[in-house]
This record gives sequence, structure tokens and C-alpha cells, in this order.
Amino acid sequence: MLIDTHTHINAEQFNEDVEATIERARAAGVSPMLVVGFDNPTITRAIELAETYEDIYAIVGWHPVDAVDCTEADLARIETLMDHPKVMALGEIGLDYHWDKSPKDVQQHVFRQQIAIAKRTNMPIVIHNREATADVLDILEEEHAEEVGGVFHSYSMSVELLERCLRLNFYISLGGPVTFKNAKVPKAVAQQVPLDRLLVETDCPYLTPTPFRGKRNEPAYVTYVAEEIASLRDMSYDALAEATTANAKRLFRLP
Repeated sequence: MLIDTHTHINAEQFNEDVEATIERARAAGVSPMLVVGFDNPTITRAIELAETYEDIYAIVGWHPVDAVDCTEADLARIETLMDHPKVMALGEIGLDYHWDKSPKDVQQHVFRQQIAIAKRTNMPIVIHNREATADVLDILEEEHAEEVGGVFHSYSMSVELLERCLRLNFYISLGGPVTFKNAKVPKAVAQQVPLDRLLVETDCPYLTPTPFRGKRNEPAYVTYVAEEIASLRDMSYDALAEATTANAKRLFRLP
């Protein structure tokens, strides 16, 4: 079995067939799945799915792109949801300097506030980092995020920064890009991450792996991510699945 540690089956792209999507994942050997809510509508939907399906769990937080819209009430809701029995982490949070909707200082403030919530509630955090590596790592260190740890979702940083991430008590999660033919950095990362710190994900409906690039991604396709990583590490698919499943259960305290 594999665990897809980062999905957005709460997105509108799955409105018409979410149950069939979940069934296809199970048939492919993917269960459980973690669904990430990152604003009020997607948080609500993530909780609904987690409460409906036994093998669906939720991760909730406020996305950095929308940090400018985040209110104290939103943060209070997130903190309250940390007590929900099927909420397993706080995220995805972090910084995104690719889009200019939310000023950098606002993103950083909301990021720090959510790290504080995670520490108060003893929950791991799920990091979103886009074109903001230096500030993400500095803030995690300044806020002592290693006290709760977490995962760098869809890891896109260099091999050289792996050790710094590991010192912060974080796992490394890889998704569809590791299957792309010319994706040299993700492939190198896949080979060098310690096996006991490695996770797999889809980030569906985005970042669809080969051979389905250009189509909607879904949790069943995390098997292609695992196959590629197993090949890169010269190990069996079953051994890779066993290790990443154990890692996900340990980090997210899954039954």
C-alpha cells in the first residue's frame, strides 16, 4: 500500500467524481489519502471528506498566496480544527514569491503565526515553498519549527539544502516532477534523501506524473511516483512503498 500524503481532491476538479476517484486510488493500492485545505472553502470540504470516508484524513492551514485575506478569525478556526480527530497536520503554509497577490511581509507574518499555532497544538506542518527558499528556511529556524517538524511538500530545493531541511526535523516529499524526463534535481534528491525521511504525494489535480502529463492528476497516480523513485534508488517498489508508508504513519500519527 501507498499513502498519498498531499492531495486536493477537495478541489472543484473533483466535484463530479470524487467517490470514483477514491475508489480508483484504493484499487491501485493507495490508501489512506491526506486532503489539504488551504482557505475557508477548501478547509470545509477537506473536513467533509475526512468525516465521510474512513481512509481520508485532513490537513488544514492558510496558503501563502492568499495570506492577505487571512483574518484572526481564520487563524482561530485553524487552531480549533487542530483538535479534530481526523486533522493530522497544519498546512499547507509557507511562502510563495511567484505570485504577487500577497506582499512578502504579510506572507511571512501569517507563516509565523501558523507555526506558532502548530507549536501550541503539537502538530506537524506542511510547507509550501515557491521561489522563497532562503526566507522559508530562515523563518523555520527562527521560529524553532524543529520542535514539531513536518514535511517539505513537493520538494523543489537543491540536493545541497537537504541536510539543512533534515536538521529541522522535516521529511521530504516528492511528486510528479520526479517522473519528468529532464527533472535532474528531483531525481538526484530522490536518490539522496534518507529512506526514513522520504514521502510520496501527487498534489493532485496538479503536477501529473508521466505518462499522464497534461491530464488531471489523481491519487491513484502516486504509484508512478513511487515506481520512479524505487527505480532511481535501485530498490523494489514494495520496499519503497513499505518505507514511505511507515514514514507517513509516523509523521502524521496515522493508525
